[in-house]
Amino acid sequence: MESKVAELKQKIEDTLCPFGFEVYPFQVAWYNALLPTAFHLPLPGPTLAFLVLSTPAMFDRALKPFLHSYQLQPLTDPVDQCVAYHLGRVREHISGVCIHPRFGGWFAIRGVVLLPGIEVPDLPPTKPIDCVPTRTERITLLEGFNFHWRDWTYRDAVTPQERYSEEQKIYFSTPPAQRLALLGLAQPSEEPSSASSELLFTTLIPKRAKNPSRASGWLHPRVSRPVSPGP
Repeated sequence: MESKVAELKQKIEDTLCPFGFEVYPFQVAWYNALLPTAFHLPLPGPTLAFLVLSTPAMFDRALKPFLHSYQLQPLTDPVDQCVAYHLGRVREHISGVCIHPRFGGWFAIRGVVLLPGIEVPDLPPTKPIDCVPTRTERITLLEGFNFHWRDWTYRDAVTPQERYSEEQKIYFSTPPAQRLALLGLAQPSEEPSSASSELLFTTLIPKRAKNPSRASGWLHPRVSRPVSPGP
């Protein structure tokens, strides 16, 4: 198998196989040759594709966790929706989950600084460190990230030099809409003020917290943890 196909197959397998699927590469031309023209895929014949099969393990590894996570959302065809979800993860993977070689999963990508006008054509690319090198470790990481992310354990895929403090964990476990309240800050009014729109940026100041003790005490070590964990 040519190296490019093998590399892509491995990535897709790392995403799908832990959940009871198998994948096999083929060319679109092979598929089209077996079917009438009306059913042909409108792609060049040599286009790479992967056949995805479900094995008996899919029921327990993929479908049941999927149903559990979607218990409050409408389902019309659970199996098809579950498969669509996992195939969507293949497109994303390839987003998957990022692991830092020193901090494990205890970090976040917050932004990119672009410098128009400054060009560095000779800057060499840096190859990322493969800090989760084995298939077994990757399977464990993906399962933890997708189905047990609330317990934080997937973030320890590598031994981190530093983890989030308990205060950070409380903050990031809190739904975004409730974080200002957690900080003791009032939500800004949704209605625009009578001030000029040009002045909104400089005049819109959060109101003083109604509960000053909470505002000053949120960062205190004795703060209590929210009842339900979050991402």
